[in-house]
Amino acid sequence: MDNHFVWDEKLGISIPKLYKSWEAYDKNEQATILLRWEKIRGAIPDRIAEIEKQINKLQDQLSVEENFKVSCELNERIASQAAVINDLWLWYRLNQQVTSKIHG
Repeated sequence: MDNHFVWDEKLGISIPKLYKSWEAYDKNEQATILLRWEKIRGAIPDRIAEIEKQINKLQDQLSVEENFKVSCELNERIASQAAVINDLWLWYRLNQQVTSKIHG
């Protein structure tokens, strides 16, 4: 079943990677994939909270940083982390419709 998911280093979670159309999977395989995704999806808010803590630390550093170049680097890291949070929320929300099939 792990061949249905790939680790995304940037996001810090496994994401679905289907190699054929959804309908080509039998019902048991679909259920197994959906159950695994629901577990991963359920951990996304915790992953976002971890990244928010990292951003807060970076913002604390930025608030006292006097070197312009270092400030720019900190801002870049904050923006990068914020982009990861945005991507995680997209995965969480867009796939909410898919995971509702488990209960529907």
